[in-house]
Formats: sequence, C-alpha cells, structure tokens
Amino acid sequence: MQGYQLAFFTAQGRHHGGKPVVDWLLQVARGLGIQGATVLAGAEGIGRGGKVHSAHFFELADQPLTVLMAVSPDQCTALLAQLEREKANLFYVKTPVEFGVVGASGT
Repeated sequence: MQGYQLAFFTAQGRHHGGKPVVDWLLQVARGLGIQGATVLAGAEGIGRGGKVHSAHFFELADQPLTVLMAVSPDQCTALLAQLEREKANLFYVKTPVEFGVVGASGT
C-alpha cells in the first residue's frame, strides 16, 4: 500500500486536552481507524526552540518521545486536519512510504 509515515515529536511531560499528548494522539489516531502506531523514547533531543531535552534519572517529564505511524493518504489528511482543528501544536515529519504485511497473517 502507498501512504505516509508520520513521525510526531514531543516530550513526556506535554499535555493536550488534560491528557499526556502521546496518549491523546494515540486516541485520536485510533478514532480515525489508524491501526498501527509506535511510541519511541529518546535519550536526548533538541526542540524547536533550540533547547536540549533529555531523560534524567529523577525526572522523565522532559524525555523526548516520537510517535511513528504508517497511514493511507486519506488517514493522513484526516489526522492532520483533526490535529489542526484541535490546535495540537505538534512538530511532525511526513514521508511517502510503501507499507504492508509480509509472511503469516497478523492478528
């Protein structure tokens, strides 16, 4: 299938709509029928403002997080439109990709 890989970059301590932004983003994606997303935790990153963000032993609120998902063109349009309507304020990267399942059928 042809579509896009969307990567959203945020930090552990960010919230939107009263929820951690990663949980909120996954809920929005699920509501749109997007069936796969992975959350990756980073050790360190540089944010839009040039500030270094990192996971500290005692405080993980600043830990960089990435949410990756493979989506169809229609899902991409719907997701980005909803995030815009809800003023999500998330940096993202959109890359054209081919994706699918190989081997045994998934469950």
